[in-house]
Amino acid sequence: MIPPEFDYHAPHSLAEAIHLLGELGPEAKLLAGGHSLLPMMKLRFAQPTHLIDLNRIDELRGIRERGDTIEIGAMTSESALIDSPLLQARLPLLPEVARQIADPQVRNRGTIGGDIAHGDPGNDHPAIALALDATLVLTGPQGERELPADGFFLGTYLTRMGEDEILTRIRMPAFAPRTGYAYHKLKRKTGDWATAAAAVVLRLDAGVVSHVRIALTNVAPTALRAHAAEAELLGRRLEPAVIEQAVQQLIAICDPAEDLRGDIEYKTAMAGQMFRRALTQAAARCA
Repeated sequence: MIPPEFDYHAPHSLAEAIHLLGELGPEAKLLAGGHSLLPMMKLRFAQPTHLIDLNRIDELRGIRERGDTIEIGAMTSESALIDSPLLQARLPLLPEVARQIADPQVRNRGTIGGDIAHGDPGNDHPAIALALDATLVLTGPQGERELPADGFFLGTYLTRMGEDEILTRIRMPAFAPRTGYAYHKLKRKTGDWATAAAAVVLRLDAGVVSHVRIALTNVAPTALRAHAAEAELLGRRLEPAVIEQAVQQLIAICDPAEDLRGDIEYKTAMAGQMFRRALTQAAARCA
């Protein structure tokens, strides 16, 4: 199918984009990489009458270090995440995740901000934002506001971002020394969304878990942070019984939709398996 007619706008500044968004109202949609929005338009699941293309706004790109915080422009591509020496040294989970997203063609156009703002539970960056304790910077007519990623995702394609706001930057604390990390993703084929995926960020102090964040992809209407599983691990050694208790807490929060990737029981079980693998790899990287 082809989408219905729409007007195309290509602002060259953030101020111009915000003005257009306010002027055109809810009938306008923001275009970042386009890999989520354009297929929905072709299927007529989304029918905006205006598209505001953010690709000419250079201030929305870039990866910067500000003290112990990494700041990433929302229009930064997946390929730029992979190629960044700063991320490879200070926040290596992000390049590792970006390598698992779709294929090179998609990674050259897809953006971290578009992936997050779309609110699709099948996208990878929402769960990674939870695991990395990200802060999202939103800009609108009233200026900037900051929201934690934890609590930003309200439902499928539903977030706390206002209709007149643009996600402009993502801030994440750089890894402390001896931080372990991993993202394990089960998918049917290259380029597919996850059947289930789990991210783990971990630190050990003399073999005892001193920091842990766990997040899940595509096993609920939103990306999930596994608070109860984290609580099972925190302050304890990674013994088999402890890990199994954490797995049970994790699968208890899963609420996947049945589709061609599997039924509810299969997806829930695979979330547990992806978590086990991610936890094992993260622990091995803590040295």
